[in-house]
Amino acid sequence: MANISAELEVEIVAADHFVWSGQATMVKARTSEGEIGILPGHTPVLAVLAAGELAIEPVSGDRITVNVDGGFFSVDSNRVVIVADNATVGDEATATR
Repeated sequence: MANISAELEVEIVAADHFVWSGQATMVKARTSEGEIGILPGHTPVLAVLAAGELAIEPVSGDRITVNVDGGFFSVDSNRVVIVADNATVGDEATATR
């Protein structure tokens, strides 16, 4: 059974730069198979990331959006790792968090 916690550890990197990392309560992404929402306790997943927008609900602060051009993401033991071909934070004010 999955390790159930109230938070996800999220890390987002692009091919040539670091994008964002932190604790979150939810991550929503578009995959090649459709949209997926990740909450704490989610079963392990490895998926191809489609071009579009990621939404992250950090533990504190406003929702963060990241525009990606594709890549992949993995989920295991409340850790979400997103490796994008290219990624930019939707609101540059959140890039320093």
